[in-house]
Amino acid sequence: MTKHRIFSVSVASVYPHYVAKAEKKGRTKAEVDEIIRWLTGHSQQTFDDQLAKAVNFEDFFAQAPGMNPSRVLITGVVCGVRVEDVEEPTMREIRYLDKLIDELAKGKSMEKILRQ
Repeated sequence: MTKHRIFSVSVASVYPHYVAKAEKKGRTKAEVDEIIRWLTGHSQQTFDDQLAKAVNFEDFFAQAPGMNPSRVLITGVVCGVRVEDVEEPTMREIRYLDKLIDELAKGKSMEKILRQ
């Protein structure tokens, strides 16, 4: 089975779109970064390093310092696909991130987004 092409796309190339989506709805780049750090366990420095290296999504999630165990609480639909039903592990991580950014853009509080 061939891998989905999003796996080979650099996180750095998509990241500005996440930030733009959030800022368009009055949210901030700092909030986007906080979500990504919460999900992956990256510090701001290691996240910035991953962006600078143009690491692809597959490697970004595979090399994450510590995926947040509470991410399994993320449910709902992204692009017509129910996040909790995605079987491929890397694709599920990508969908988790997409869902969190969607929640940010929809005005949810950071406390609720970060499942606290």
